[in-house]
Amino acid sequence: MVVQSFPRPLSSPESLLVPKAQPNPTESLTFWQDALAWRGAVMAKVLPRTALFGVYACFVSLLHLWSPWEGADPVHLGYAGGFFALLLTLRTSTGYERWWEARKLWGGIVNQSRSLAISAVEYGPRDRVWRQQFVRWSAVFCHAARQTLTGEDDAEALTRVLGDPPAARELLAARHMPSRVVGRLARLLRQAREQGGLDGFDLLVIDRERAALIEHIGSCERILRTALPRVHSIKLRRFIFLYLLGLPLALETSQVWVTPLITMLVAYLLFAIDQIGHELENPFDTGRASHLPLRAICSAIEADLMTLLADDERAGV
Repeated sequence: MVVQSFPRPLSSPESLLVPKAQPNPTESLTFWQDALAWRGAVMAKVLPRTALFGVYACFVSLLHLWSPWEGADPVHLGYAGGFFALLLTLRTSTGYERWWEARKLWGGIVNQSRSLAISAVEYGPRDRVWRQQFVRWSAVFCHAARQTLTGEDDAEALTRVLGDPPAARELLAARHMPSRVVGRLARLLRQAREQGGLDGFDLLVIDRERAALIEHIGSCERILRTALPRVHSIKLRRFIFLYLLGLPLALETSQVWVTPLITMLVAYLLFAIDQIGHELENPFDTGRASHLPLRAICSAIEADLMTLLADDERAGV
């Protein structure tokens, strides 16, 4: 049975095709590109703090020349360094786990979006308009999810995929865009079942893929809205602060420049590792270093699904 009640899109799928997905452009190629990189590094964020402790160490070094004192045993500094290494490793590994979990969830969105569209094309009604609508709404889910997680308003991407400016504006105004998209897909499946003769078993298969999308975005929102325990961050940074305050006092040298140099080197290492853990806590914040390349992922999903739709139309189904 052919369904005739679906609104027709404004543009053809061929007009929506984007270039084939490329590897992550921020991935380094050589040792020197990483060693000398500025973009994507945390250096700019930790240099002011490092310089501040360097100035403090200069003051302590000058004070030591005026009134010498005996420095601390280097063994004690080593004990403290090992303690900080454990705490910073815990913080960094916890942040990386959140980042990696988010990346796996978006890998699931990629797979589920493709599987959902393929299942709809293969098992759904033969009606061309229904297939266009279903694939387009499947493709727009990733953009809706991306904007929900990053707080962006990208009406152009929604309009480009849906081919329907009023529908794109309505989606952009929704309180939770991914739920609106999944709800629209559910209505299309219901119409296909009632009017298009979609088999009940095939409906269950396709609907399972649809439900998986909302599970993935829910897990991403859990990462976004659940911060790491603040007590750990407070204690760690307080220990770093006290350690760097005491380090110039513990160093004993007759060279004025040695104490500031060592203090700034240690401060840079501690601040950089701490900042890396902070950057990894929220993988969806585009203002943080090494955030997930969600735009590139969405472009890949869009390209795959629009190609699927274009191939389906060329087949004359």
